[in-house]
Amino acid sequence: MIPSRTQVAIIGAGPSGLLLGQLLHKAGIDNIVLEQRTGEYVLGRIRAGVLEDTTVQLLRQAGVCERLDAEGLIHHGTELAFDGTLHRIDFEGLTGRHVVVYGQTEVTRDLMQARAAAGLTTVYEAQDVRLEGLESAQPVVHYTHQGQTHTLQCDFVAGCDGFHGVSRASIPAEVLKTYEKVYPFGWLGVLAHVPPCRDELVYANHERGFALCSQRSPSLSRYYIQVPLTDQVSDWSDEAFWN
Repeated sequence: MIPSRTQVAIIGAGPSGLLLGQLLHKAGIDNIVLEQRTGEYVLGRIRAGVLEDTTVQLLRQAGVCERLDAEGLIHHGTELAFDGTLHRIDFEGLTGRHVVVYGQTEVTRDLMQARAAAGLTTVYEAQDVRLEGLESAQPVVHYTHQGQTHTLQCDFVAGCDGFHGVSRASIPAEVLKTYEKVYPFGWLGVLAHVPPCRDELVYANHERGFALCSQRSPSLSRYYIQVPLTDQVSDWSDEAFWN
């Protein structure tokens, strides 16, 4: 049975919502996560894979670093490529810190498993979410799940459902402020089953635009190139994409 009362209602079961839920749980604060999509859909979203040291420390605080420590690739620096030359930036030497290559999908998986192991409530496929009383001391979240209407009373609502989510849309227009920078180009990303071309990430500046040589593992690479916003990608077959 889904509880009807919690201290914090978290909207969105992406990495931010799940990490917040885990940190609140560690602090003894009850919380429930509501997610519009299925768990399988959330895990199917491929996002960035480089974690800053502050993020790693938060994951460590949340108690979800076992796989990250075993499988994450530590990068002590990065390389900038321009004018035909590679220039290495030594993170460790300059700041005493490093970054870790570990896919966001894996972070999400770890947080999901930790939440399930702790017996915490996550409601997937929560539809028609509606927020009321956000400016009061007793906000309420209404939603439907498996055809039934639910009301969740709480002390706080944490909107972790992104720019297009219901949380942002529920902020009064006279309060909401949007700051946006629109770049006149796009990115084409290709995920390939090939070893990375370098041990560390390479950011390249070229007369035709910017490029990035990234990676997910010792056998999986991800490459990005700058493209015009007018370019369109046709439907590639799996064979063409992976080759």
